[in-house]
Amino acid sequence: MLEAKELQRNHPPPVTLEDMITDICFHPVADTIGVASITGDIFMYKYNNEETNLVSTLELHLKACRDIEFSEDGRMLFSAGKDRCIGITDVDTEKLTRLYEKAHEYPIYTMTIINTHMFATGDDGGVVRLWDLRKKGDKPIFSLKEVEEYISAMVTKTDSKYLVCTSGDGCLTTLNIPERKLHVQSEEYDEELTCLGLFKTESKLLSASSKGKMYIFNWGEFGLHSDEFPSVTKKAINCMVPITDNVVITGGEDGVVRAASLFPHRQLGIVGQHDFSVEALDISNNGTLIASTSHNNDIKFWNVEYFETLNVTEPVKGGRQKRLVHNLPSSQIGNPSDFFAEL
Repeated sequence: MLEAKELQRNHPPPVTLEDMITDICFHPVADTIGVASITGDIFMYKYNNEETNLVSTLELHLKACRDIEFSEDGRMLFSAGKDRCIGITDVDTEKLTRLYEKAHEYPIYTMTIINTHMFATGDDGGVVRLWDLRKKGDKPIFSLKEVEEYISAMVTKTDSKYLVCTSGDGCLTTLNIPERKLHVQSEEYDEELTCLGLFKTESKLLSASSKGKMYIFNWGEFGLHSDEFPSVTKKAINCMVPITDNVVITGGEDGVVRAASLFPHRQLGIVGQHDFSVEALDISNNGTLIASTSHNNDIKFWNVEYFETLNVTEPVKGGRQKRLVHNLPSSQIGNPSDFFAEL
């Protein structure tokens, strides 16, 4: 028994909800994770390596809450949903401080915080809107519709000059935020672009697709990608999170959470696995944990501290195919070679 107690787990235990999980977001300061659900409720869990406890439930949306984001200081929680509403909640008091009712004509699919005063939302009809918290009322400061399909993801750099959006049309659409106008639109890809991430001190933009490909763009050159990574599984990459300046973790339709190095481009192996499609990923405030959620209504935590010392250029025997099935230290499954090495 003593031995069992000494075996400390290095990540929080998983959580399973009754309802489908639509988004997850780590708090930027506290050891708390927000969980959005298809019922419109948001659940707050406190976590440590021993337990994951529900500490509050926020009933904010009448339909599915599709995206939640904490402000940079963690004091406010932004939420957007299928009910076309945007809510801003004080995290300490749990009181709704601002509500934008009918903020879009279509259900809101995604949102991102641009800076202290501004945020952006994108909907199922391809409309992107910019909002300024300093403005009274519930009208956006800018609205743009350049695509027909849903806006799947949005990202901006620290300087807040450009807002880059992906869509179901397979386009990368970029807005000039200060000038409030369309900057450029990329060529149309023959697949949905699903998610975005920034790398190499924000000089590189990565987008993934419904066919499992990944495209790299130089920041500022949004018309055409500079590099393309072939699909590993031919299945959709639904979500991604940068964990170092060069390593991305992706969640796939096949239920697998994978890691890849961008420069040099190399599959690093399997971070973890779910039984069903992985729908959302996030990284904790100290960068040691990844959380992933799937259609199984579950949230799993993976300790990824080992990436700080992982040599991404070191070749693996067996080459590319070996890497695709190689289980990294956070995975729940060991490698056959590890077993034989102990004999």
